[in-house]
Amino acid sequence: MNTTTVSPSLGLEGADSVRRGDAGLSTLHRLTTLIIIGGAFITFGILWDISWHATIGRDTFWTPAHMMIYLGGTLSGCLAGWIAFSATFLKSEALRGVSVRLLGAWAPLGAWVTIWGALAMLTSAPLDDWWHNAYGLDVKILSPPHALLAAGMYGVVTGGHLLAAAARNRAVAGGVSAGVAWLPLVANGVQLALSSILLTELSFPNLQRSATFAMASAALYPTFLVSAARQSATRWAATKMSFVYMAVMCVMVWILPLFPAEPKLAPIFNRLTHMAPPAFPHLLFIPALALDLLAMGIRNKSGWAWEAGRVLGSATLFLVLFLFVQWHFSAFLISPMADNAFFAGHGRYFSYMGDLQYAGQFWERRNASIEFSTLGWAGLIAIASALVGSRGGRFLTRILR
Repeated sequence: MNTTTVSPSLGLEGADSVRRGDAGLSTLHRLTTLIIIGGAFITFGILWDISWHATIGRDTFWTPAHMMIYLGGTLSGCLAGWIAFSATFLKSEALRGVSVRLLGAWAPLGAWVTIWGALAMLTSAPLDDWWHNAYGLDVKILSPPHALLAAGMYGVVTGGHLLAAAARNRAVAGGVSAGVAWLPLVANGVQLALSSILLTELSFPNLQRSATFAMASAALYPTFLVSAARQSATRWAATKMSFVYMAVMCVMVWILPLFPAEPKLAPIFNRLTHMAPPAFPHLLFIPALALDLLAMGIRNKSGWAWEAGRVLGSATLFLVLFLFVQWHFSAFLISPMADNAFFAGHGRYFSYMGDLQYAGQFWERRNASIEFSTLGWAGLIAIASALVGSRGGRFLTRILR
């Protein structure tokens, strides 16, 4: 599989196609938009599914939330499959020019990733149904079938992001207005929202003063924020992307409690009368703003020393600002002041198995408090995460296929 990102010939070919207003690339852009919408369906569906488990319990595989998840994966996979079919069998020159070859077939790299993700999702469905019939309820979010499902979902949204970034880069290389610059930001925000769900069990407001939360957040979020800030084609990219993430999460925080529901499985410690919302999202736009300012300040600098400064500065800014903001914001979220429909705090995010007497306090766990050693480890993790983000952002500004 040839995954070449930028070459002079590819750049000219992509630029010429954009300048001609090639119908094939216009169709690719529309399909990319629909693939990203499919990824959003997946993200909304998994948040809905978690709420279903937290409110009702698992009653059948054929819940609306499950159907929304698999609809998003199937839609995106079929669209990516049509891209591959068109490039391979209909022999569209425009699509061939922005495709890579795999086992004799042609498609853009993002389409291949999306196809793989959709297949992994569909494979996980019967496995998940068998798992529940054999073992009952999930004790943890990431059971083996859920791990395969999570990998597949992430493949679908990542494929959409790759397709969107390549379309933006071709527009820039073609010397035309980058009218598709917003699409990678939306795809990246959906990608971040989906990834943040993996930290759900470590990120309740009651746990946001723990060492585990600090280190898990340092491992995940700098990668996305630094990558977005590094994409030089768009100003304030990390900040805009963090608002997309917040919008996705807040939609479910505000909409889910509007629907009546009640638990159907024992034991019931918290008798809910409506769908439980997720916890209010993290205020990532604050460190994102600082990372954007840093990126703009050194955008035209090159060399390993500037790269090292970018990574170290980004990791430090993220860790200091994020932990400071969430330290204080989490105290607000577990207080009675957040007990309203907007913030959904003070235990409104509890499942029917949660005990509300612990809603207004930080949960203590063994070796859980944030200490100087914790900050040291979190700092090292954040540096590694920022390095991955910097390299990933550079790749995403160059990919054309």
